[in-house]
Amino acid sequence: MPKYFFHVHHGHTELDEEGEELPDKHAAWREATVTAGQILQGLDGRLRPQEDWSMEVVDEFQNPLYTLRISAEKPK
Repeated sequence: MPKYFFHVHHGHTELDEEGEELPDKHAAWREATVTAGQILQGLDGRLRPQEDWSMEVVDEFQNPLYTLRISAEKPK
């Protein structure tokens, strides 16, 4: 089964060193959206305006598959 990695960028980069074995890239997308939601909820209000948060999903060869981005902005 292929392995996928979920790298998070928020002020600094947290590389996923373990990865997760999943059946295919569609399962990796599903896992990314669920995990991203859990991580964002866990930030507990610490995402500030003008900060970005992202998760990059790569395959076992470090080929990028998906990027989820959250951009926090203040109204002008």
